[in-house]
Amino acid sequence: MMKRYDDVAPQGGGVASANAGVDAGANAGVGVGIGASAGGSRGADAGMDTRGAIRLDGVGKSYAIEGRPLSVLEGISLDIAAREFIAVVGASGCGKSTLLRLIAGLERADGGDIRIDGARVTGPGLDRSIVFQDPRLLPWLTVEDNVANALVARRVPARERRQAARQYLSLVGLAGFEQAHPAQLSGGMAQRAAIARALANDPDVLLMDEPLGAVDALTRLKLQNQLVRLWSERAKTIVLVTHDIEEAVFLADRVVVMDARPGRIRRIVPVPLPRPRDRNGAAFGEIRRSILADFIDEAG
Repeated sequence: MMKRYDDVAPQGGGVASANAGVDAGANAGVGVGIGASAGGSRGADAGMDTRGAIRLDGVGKSYAIEGRPLSVLEGISLDIAAREFIAVVGASGCGKSTLLRLIAGLERADGGDIRIDGARVTGPGLDRSIVFQDPRLLPWLTVEDNVANALVARRVPARERRQAARQYLSLVGLAGFEQAHPAQLSGGMAQRAAIARALANDPDVLLMDEPLGAVDALTRLKLQNQLVRLWSERAKTIVLVTHDIEEAVFLADRVVVMDARPGRIRRIVPVPLPRPRDRNGAAFGEIRRSILADFIDEAG
């Protein structure tokens, strides 16, 4: 019987990314880039690389349900600066995850235009990595091999892949667990392994679809702090989908609030607070309550 490890606190920070293609529902990558912080700290000095700017112009998406079109997204227009941390919040079914998949190139929009650094998105690319709520680690591979596998598409030699995997696992606090298998990891550890895999390819854009939704509350707080450290040190563009308004305000430069289906942008809320952020501070609480009011009004 394999030994199972309890969650360990992450040490340090730093990350690179993975292939934007989804490999049999397992390995996946889609990118991150952080632009100017809305009154907060930047992810890196202004002299660093500034790739990862995203532009969405009139983007729409619908699906056919029993022969009838069902509009999921409608008229989505948004500019995201390189190295900016964006959080997207909204009710279930408002198209948040679909929006990430469109940016990743895993699906095609029905209308409008999506560009990254001026280039139209027509499919997955190595400039983007994606992290899902489920870590989607390949169970027959070790943690190290799961991360190293993200570099196969770049034709990186096997020895360099292993070195890179160890480096990124160390950056997310998993040094010493390289030879463990996914079934031996706690939920938080598995999610950090998935983040290391997504970053191993050093993408410009990191897309995160409820990556912390399945972990316990204390682990979630640890991983939120780790994400801030990784972003500030590696300066990627990050687009995070979450149902947790407090998480959005804690992490993001701006919070995009979505209306229910068909998904539209209701408003964009700047978070002009310095990092690290005080969850108990008056300004933090005011922003959180303002966003929460949108959904209370909607429910009423």
